[in-house]
Amino acid sequence: MARFLDQTLFAELAEKAAASPRGRYHHNFHQMEEPCHRLAVALQPSTYVPPHRHLSADKAETLLVLQGALGLLIFTETGEVIAKRVMQAGGKCAGVDLPPGVFHGLVVLEPDTVMFECKAGPYRPVGEGSWLIGRREKVMPVWLTTNAGCLPSSIEPLPHPASRR
Repeated sequence: MARFLDQTLFAELAEKAAASPRGRYHHNFHQMEEPCHRLAVALQPSTYVPPHRHLSADKAETLLVLQGALGLLIFTETGEVIAKRVMQAGGKCAGVDLPPGVFHGLVVLEPDTVMFECKAGPYRPVGEGSWLIGRREKVMPVWLTTNAGCLPSSIEPLPHPASRR
């Protein structure tokens, strides 16, 4: 059955993200065993995606902002920010195609932001060597100091994934 990426879906996902303790909600268009994973992700300004990378050679990742805006940070292996970009639905830059192995993190710049994500399946949790340790908590401050005024002041860093088990 076809599922449309329309305002009805965006509103539904944004509402679920707002109700989620993590401030985000995923809607999979794929079955987990499918070779191409396609999902819509709603994010609220109370969350962010910490610096990470996908190490498998088949894990290129494409992100496209459908509603709202995200700040993208790209890091070196040592945690230095080498690129940053605002990705905004209908803006000058709406998305990014990231090759495997690139450290990246996302900051949510507008309420009810929705992005489309596509990468090869099957799902594999980000593992050892994939988190930019020591930079997780740096995403927000880096973005704030280089893009003053882009984010609400109420955002707090998320705990490291290992502490959420």
